[in-house]
Amino acid sequence: MKYFITGGAGFIGSSLADELAKNPADKITVYDNMSTGLPEFMEDLRSKENVKIIIGDVLDERKLTESIKGSDFVFHFSANADVRFGLEHPKKDLEQNTIATHNVLEAMRQSGINKIAFSSTGAVYGEAAVFPTPENCPFPVQTSLYGSSKLAGEALISSYCEGFEFTGYIFRFVSILGERYTHGHVYDFYRQLMKNPKELKVLGDGRQKKSYLYIKDCLNAMMTVINSAKEPVNIYNLGTDEYCEVNDSIRWMCQYLGIEPELIYSGGSRGWVGDNPFIFLDCNKLKQLGWRAEMSIKDSVIKTVRYIEKNTWIYDRRKEL
Repeated sequence: MKYFITGGAGFIGSSLADELAKNPADKITVYDNMSTGLPEFMEDLRSKENVKIIIGDVLDERKLTESIKGSDFVFHFSANADVRFGLEHPKKDLEQNTIATHNVLEAMRQSGINKIAFSSTGAVYGEAAVFPTPENCPFPVQTSLYGSSKLAGEALISSYCEGFEFTGYIFRFVSILGERYTHGHVYDFYRQLMKNPKELKVLGDGRQKKSYLYIKDCLNAMMTVINSAKEPVNIYNLGTDEYCEVNDSIRWMCQYLGIEPELIYSGGSRGWVGDNPFIFLDCNKLKQLGWRAEMSIKDSVIKTVRYIEKNTWIYDRRKEL
């Protein structure tokens, strides 16, 4: 197979590229504009003869179309994932998530490629009324520009599957944790605690309920669906059978680090506009394919802290971008 990965220098994209590159018979093209991806994540990939790295933007239609030619399967992971500050730059979600997805689909159509896997989000469920939330639950009012832009991307993929006989794999993730994690609450909390281990500022009241998935479980889930699901449009939740409060993850982090900071809460029950106070996805559809998560949320949080602890350079590198 010849795989093309947009966002291939990012957290999930580079982790997937490493796994796919283990089969020397497969060819992998990593495509990333390096706006948030890190060169360090591609160190092992650079030594692989079956990997090609292209610095390019999904908004550059000409370069994207030229680069994607000859591929068999596209993993579209390139996106703006900045949910918290979406209202400060509302055009960014439209451009980098929705228009970018259209550009990828058009490049595929023009190049005769008809298989795509898409990193969507559990945020498309807004503030759901059903828990755990299944893939076919009624859609509520959208609460974030990020969720809206991802839902629009899902709709475009479904339409291309219907109109141009594509096969689409749409993955609605919970938050992903693990090695190469570079944004989110564990990242933010650790950065604060590095500067001042006696105090931790928490957006929201700490009782927000969230679900998380370890990166290797995420990759295994995606490949399980791709190897098993046969519909033109395959929509799957990716998560675990558990959730935790933000306060739980703070406690696990602090116990591991051996500190007891004062917790300072702000923002009420939601840390920011669009911060869903309860995310818990029903993954029975995925489990029917034989998949099970191997890592608990607590262990995922601790593994993530250990990774950041050993790789604090990511904070300096992210500041440079």
